[in-house]
Amino acid sequence: MANSFVPERPALHAPHPREATEWIVAYSYNANDDTLPRVLLIGDSICNGYHQFVREELAGVANVAFFATSKCVVDQSYLRSLAFFLDEHDYAAIHFNNGLHSLYTDLGDWENCLRAAVKLLQERGKGAKLIWASSTPLKDPERTAKAQALNAVAARVMAEARIPTNDLFALLDPLDRETHWGDTFHHKDDTRKLCGKAVADRLRAALGQGRASESEAKAALAAGDTETGPDGKL
Repeated sequence: MANSFVPERPALHAPHPREATEWIVAYSYNANDDTLPRVLLIGDSICNGYHQFVREELAGVANVAFFATSKCVVDQSYLRSLAFFLDEHDYAAIHFNNGLHSLYTDLGDWENCLRAAVKLLQERGKGAKLIWASSTPLKDPERTAKAQALNAVAARVMAEARIPTNDLFALLDPLDRETHWGDTFHHKDDTRKLCGKAVADRLRAALGQGRASESEAKAALAAGDTETGPDGKL
């Protein structure tokens, strides 16, 4: 007999042209370990760039999962894709962002869909502590101004929802673009590491955790290795 249970699927979205290539990258490290709290990072290629540094910073303290995608929050399948990953684990804290793929999105549409994403995280996050990450500045001043406009909208939404903000924009904005940016959007290793430490520090504080010993961290990282990873090196 077929299973009659069909989970509710979030459907709020707005008209939005997709990019030439859309992508989702999602990893759950130490997937079978429930002895440590698990945190979830949500974002785009910026998150994909710093997630490994977060994992290293939190090794032995918390297990890390991340969901990074090119999908703007208004995309017709963004919430559905996110809901799937939220249901994969119980998370103690969720650090989330959606912005750089939304620079040319209508602000009203983006706000409505961001509110829907917040509602989804509150409903499916099972009590996880939520932290919003502001979108990072860009090498291009015009696009940076658009990121600031999105951040202003998000600040209002998060204040109403009483969700704290990890202001990555303020962290990176004083930095020299030629020194710290690899291209218009993305950062060089030292800047990704800076972001990773800032994210890990906020998550560590949210969890009320200190740092693991060097041996504990090393063991936790090794326990997350697998020979069947997509690059054969995990």
